[in-house]
Amino acid sequence: MAPVTSLTASVNQRLASALSAALPEAGSADPLLRRSDRADFQANGILALAKKAKANPRELATQVVSQVVTGDVIKDIEVSGPGFLNITLTDSAITENLAARYADADRLGVPFAENAGTTVIDYAQPNVAKEMHVGHLRSAVIGDAAVHLLEFTGETVVRRHHIGDWGTQFGMLIQYLDEHPHELDHKDTRVSGEEAMSNLDRLYKAARGHFDSDEEFKVRARRRVVDLQAGDPHTLATWQKFVDESKIYFFSVFEKLDMEVRDPDIVGESGYNDMLAETCRLLEESGVAVRSEGALCVFFDDVKGPDGNPVPLIVQKSDGGYGYAATDLSAIRDRVFNLKANTLLYVVDARQSLHFKMVFETARRAGWLNDDVNAVQLAFGTVLGKDGKPFKTREGETVRLVDLLDEAIERASAVVREKAQDLSEEEIAERGTQVGIGAVKYADLSTSANRDYKFDLDQMVSLNGDTSVYLQYAYARIRSILRKAGEVRPAAHPELSLHEAERALGLHADAFAEVVAEAAGEYAPHKLAAYLYQLASLYTTFYDKCPVLKAESPQQVENRLFLCDITARTLHQGMALLGIRTPERL
Repeated sequence: MAPVTSLTASVNQRLASALSAALPEAGSADPLLRRSDRADFQANGILALAKKAKANPRELATQVVSQVVTGDVIKDIEVSGPGFLNITLTDSAITENLAARYADADRLGVPFAENAGTTVIDYAQPNVAKEMHVGHLRSAVIGDAAVHLLEFTGETVVRRHHIGDWGTQFGMLIQYLDEHPHELDHKDTRVSGEEAMSNLDRLYKAARGHFDSDEEFKVRARRRVVDLQAGDPHTLATWQKFVDESKIYFFSVFEKLDMEVRDPDIVGESGYNDMLAETCRLLEESGVAVRSEGALCVFFDDVKGPDGNPVPLIVQKSDGGYGYAATDLSAIRDRVFNLKANTLLYVVDARQSLHFKMVFETARRAGWLNDDVNAVQLAFGTVLGKDGKPFKTREGETVRLVDLLDEAIERASAVVREKAQDLSEEEIAERGTQVGIGAVKYADLSTSANRDYKFDLDQMVSLNGDTSVYLQYAYARIRSILRKAGEVRPAAHPELSLHEAERALGLHADAFAEVVAEAAGEYAPHKLAAYLYQLASLYTTFYDKCPVLKAESPQQVENRLFLCDITARTLHQGMALLGIRTPERL
């Protein structure tokens, strides 16, 4: 179906046309429409235009009003104050626009973005042979929501999980496993994620013990690093065991997070190993990088250390080894020239902002990034405990992500069990998982990515306030009403007058497409989360003030069921874009 023009856009178009007629030199000026408590919308751009044209703003506003056609979409438009315009829409326009969205069941009238391109998004970056902790949460959750939003608006999205699977620690692990081959042998091939990580954790501790206490083992381990980098087949085969074992664990954690992570999308540091030497050669030959004390470096005028001396981006170390910069720059080359990306989006901790600033600038100097290809870091803040400090265990260790998710599910299951009336234990467990994981995701996504946020499970699973549980219960309540309606089906009746609460709910539901476009364009899932919370809040007001099944007439029953259903569909679609489930019953 064709996309549906929102009422906001329709009114904007009419006002812009009227402004152009009243003040031709204004051209296609934006009337700066915004929601208002005094009317449905208020246009406040006339003051600036009048000042620019040296005209009386109130007189200009009066001229604009005289040019606006009313009756179909706009019910009333009046001049207010020094030159504002207060606009009230007709009830029929609200209902008809919602009906058009309702008819488009798959997209609710949301258009595809113009000039959609290809975005490679780098997110969810765990490390091989290491447990995922709370610090891995935000990259995964924010990145997953960004993928959903971009794909829904028509962007071609290539997912990349840049796992840490290369480096000096693997020499130690490979050598130990080579000398103790039974350590990763499984009697049962169906190993769980927890078992896989338990095996790796045990192996790492044993290897580290040997490395720290046995000098001969340390020499053998360092020799293995050279073998690994040189591509020795046996060494690579042993390394692959670590990667495979870690993936069993990764997939179990991502499955618990209700995220789709596909094996072909996992391209770690090792995936760019064959490109590193060429990347360095290209940078050095072009003069972008220079040798300094044996290392290959890129210098920047605005990046200096505490002593005032320039701090370079080291692409190759003086001993010939490669650091993160070489891998990241090689990844850019691959994503631009092989994957044909227009945008490179990195969902990475804000503490790495300087590194990526230097990497991106280096890639621009080399010509790999330009006006047609852009790189963006979607930087995120830290997860804090209730005390406002980085989230740690009582022993001061980083919190394991699996433990955190399990506790969220346990808390949410208790909430569901307390409210459940006709759910079996199996259903309570399923809903508890959906509510618990949704609570963790929503708490993250409802906060602007660049801000820190406090991890408070008590608040996250609360039925009150800005939580996913509140939204999920609003959706479940609507589905319950629709079931109770029996054979009475939702139907739009544009001829009916609307209650104030109906109008407010309808106008907000009509803005869904604009919010999705804004959230996708700015990589800002928190804007969609805020919209959905407001939608659920407006529905609560509507539910309190407007009887649905006991409305005054059959037509009003159908129309209010229609408002219920379009709200439910919007909640369902919006939450899905955030990666959160909306159970039919709670």
